[in-house]
Amino acid sequence: MLAAFGFESLGVVVGDMFFVDPDPLEGQETPERGVRLELRVVERGAPAGSIYAGVPINFGRPVWRVDLFGSTESPAGTLDRAHHHPRFKGWEPSHRNFVPELSADPVSWLAGELADPAAVLTRAGVNADEVPEADKAGLAAAAPEIVAAVKRMLDGVRDGDLAPAPAEQVAAARTGWL
Repeated sequence: MLAAFGFESLGVVVGDMFFVDPDPLEGQETPERGVRLELRVVERGAPAGSIYAGVPINFGRPVWRVDLFGSTESPAGTLDRAHHHPRFKGWEPSHRNFVPELSADPVSWLAGELADPAAVLTRAGVNADEVPEADKAGLAAAAPEIVAAVKRMLDGVRDGDLAPAPAEQVAAARTGWL
């Protein structure tokens, strides 16, 4: 499942994921599943045709990522691998950043971060002054709706409806939109 929230120059995408990495990172010895949220640069194209034509919309490169993941060996709904990537270099994320507040209450931590987009942008290395005030205000105002979408997806992962494991055991897998 994919949910998207777009503003003039920023957007948030949220999706469910199942992940197996044969070259595990620290703390990722078993598969994990959960919900990923990314703050991305948004670009609008010109309509390709008449004034009634669809408008191309590109949710481009990410600048910040939050992974509300849990090990598949933990009880369903346990987000024991919740972390964030405070910045990106191009399309590649920084290392996983585990913070106590995020581990203690991932959804509340996310809500607090989304409520202060300027701080998130600054940590991501994006000049917050280059992002329209309307985008920052719109993102902060939409934070409850974004968090509600994250919660719905987390419920779907917990219930087994989202982030399914591959039908057969595989050495590597990444399912989901993000």
